Amino acid sequence: MEIPIQWLILLFTTSYHGLARWWDTKTYQPPGQRIDIGGYKLHLYSKGQGKPTVIIDHSLGGIDGYFLINKIAKLTQVCIYDRAGYGWSDSSPKSRSTQEIVQELDSLLNLAGIQPPYILVGDSFGSYNVRLYAHQFPEKVVGIVLTDGLHEVAMLKMPLMLRGLKLFFLSGFAMSILGSILGIVRILGTIGIFELLKKELRQFPPKTRQQVKRSFYHYRHWLTMWRELWNLDRSSYQVSQVKSLGNIPLVSIKAHTFFKRSIWNFYMPIQAADTLRDQMHAELLKLSSNCTQIAATRSSHFVWVDEPEIIVAAIQTLLAD
Repeated sequence: MEIPIQWLILLFTTSYHGLARWWDTKTYQPPGQRIDIGGYKLHLYSKGQGKPTVIIDHSLGGIDGYFLINKIAKLTQVCIYDRAGYGWSDSSPKSRSTQEIVQELDSLLNLAGIQPPYILVGDSFGSYNVRLYAHQFPEKVVGIVLTDGLHEVAMLKMPLMLRGLKLFFLSGFAMSILGSILGIVRILGTIGIFELLKKELRQFPPKTRQQVKRSFYHYRHWLTMWRELWNLDRSSYQVSQVKSLGNIPLVSIKAHTFFKRSIWNFYMPIQAADTLRDQMHAELLKLSSNCTQIAATRSSHFVWVDEPEIIVAAIQTLLAD
């Protein structure tokens, strides 16, 4: 009986994925510590010395701090953590909304003995989390950097076209859950598709890229992305209580465009996304009486990949205050 070629390919892919996962557990140990915060563990990686301590909260689906930690560590102590479900962190049984994430982060920092004051860096969705954290624990925070941050006023009034894009991403994340279980995502990552889609990734050392990519190979990464995006409106309502952060020093980094046009995203409503982003940045400037906006003129929404030096410069500005 002849076995269809599709089944042979699937057998190879899943077998390779299984062996690679076993090898990962032997080879790629967590660079930081895994801390139990109440029945599940979160991974926290700290580097450098000095105060204030920089705390990075990543974008939706991203673990972008790994690209920045070495440069920031030359300035002061910096902590990155994998939100529950990403990287070396366990999945959380709790809702993947901003309020739960803020509580988890504060518990993690307390248990790890990372003392304030903090400079909070929030990339994209992470901007929601650091804003709510600063609102609930103002005595711990001495500065904030928002990297192409979100604002709930515009997000909750998102036009129909962009809500369709949100559903498109949700369906894509769902498909990627299956793709990661079958090992397809790992195969794509191994042959360099990530770097083909985002060539700026090539500026980072292979070891750093591998630390980031290995999270995407696990189904729980895509499931967590799906859960966070599914709860995005809930997070928007939660963060809407933050009308003002007083006069806390805040640097808002604005990307040039949401997506750089390419053959990979020609079908996306980029102009509508940029209009929404402009509305959000106008609102972000109202959050503090001590707010500065920096233009990332060569960046898409992924500033931490396109122009990471701008984030480092923003942190330097706050450290100098």
